[in-house]
Amino acid sequence: MKSLHAQHHALADTSYQLTVLSEAEAAGARLPAFAHKLRESGLLPLRPTELAVMQVNVGKMCNQTCRHCHVDAGPDRTEIMTRATMQLCLNALAQTTIPVVDLTGGAPEMNPDFRWFVEQISALGRQTIVRCNLTIIVANPKYHDLPEFFAKHGVRVVSSLPHFSAARTDAQRGEGVFGRSIRALRMLNAVGYGVEGSGLLLDLVYNPSGAFLPGSQVGLEREFKQRLLREHEVVFNNLLAITNLPISRFMDYLLESGNYESYMQKLVAAYNPVAAANVMCRSTLSIGWDGQLYDCDFNQQLDLNVAQNAPQHIRSFDAAALQDRAIVINQHCYGCTAGAGSSCGGATA
Repeated sequence: MKSLHAQHHALADTSYQLTVLSEAEAAGARLPAFAHKLRESGLLPLRPTELAVMQVNVGKMCNQTCRHCHVDAGPDRTEIMTRATMQLCLNALAQTTIPVVDLTGGAPEMNPDFRWFVEQISALGRQTIVRCNLTIIVANPKYHDLPEFFAKHGVRVVSSLPHFSAARTDAQRGEGVFGRSIRALRMLNAVGYGVEGSGLLLDLVYNPSGAFLPGSQVGLEREFKQRLLREHEVVFNNLLAITNLPISRFMDYLLESGNYESYMQKLVAAYNPVAAANVMCRSTLSIGWDGQLYDCDFNQQLDLNVAQNAPQHIRSFDAAALQDRAIVINQHCYGCTAGAGSSCGGATA
């Protein structure tokens, strides 16, 4: 029997990596190829507009195993970025004026060189984003001072909280996660994160718990702020609504539940050319734990490196060549262009 991921590739037989799909392939497609939609929008080939964010996955090890994790992160993952590869990232960063470095995982804090890396990024005068799962802060005493460390270096903290109710959060991220997340949020609030006028940004990430698109980011943010303040005395700055992309664990869920075809049809029907013009891959370079280069974090998890005419590894970083590349696309890209759009920074349209 085929694995779930092998079934995915069979189902998504219209996927491809670059520019234009042939007329014969398009005619036989079960779903419109993403390139066809981009062509209709005048966006094919899709190219970078700027290089504003260096997103670095420092390892897949995590203290949690969340249902919808597109990285398949967990306690048993051993892929960890070395200090030598981090130094290559810093060397590349120093050649540019890229203002933001976005650190992801797994739980990025579990990398033994995480704090050193943040310190070096700060020394270069760049903004650091840390994608913190919150529970890591309370998981072990050695992480209890993370809020103070983040504040010292002006880190922008972005954390997943699928819902303001314990039941829905725990269903997606594991039993007891909501309660531990609230404890961590209070620790962050205590040093100024999310507090008006502090300058310390704390953003929460919402993603749906099933095979549907997120609601209005503005409306969700309003409701999250009201409920978290009233029920838990927790404050934060922004809510980022993100669409679940049909890859990794969420793809497994879609296939197991028989929702793959209907979910893909929802994404295609909700295609928004404004969101397509603002996809994050046009301003972001994604770097894997081993230094390989990708157009986005999702392509990274699918092993879809940047176009072959561009540098493939951070050791060969060339800003001009990367700026001139065609962005690698596939059927999962519909997830970033549906409705109000989706990115690591939330809605895009």
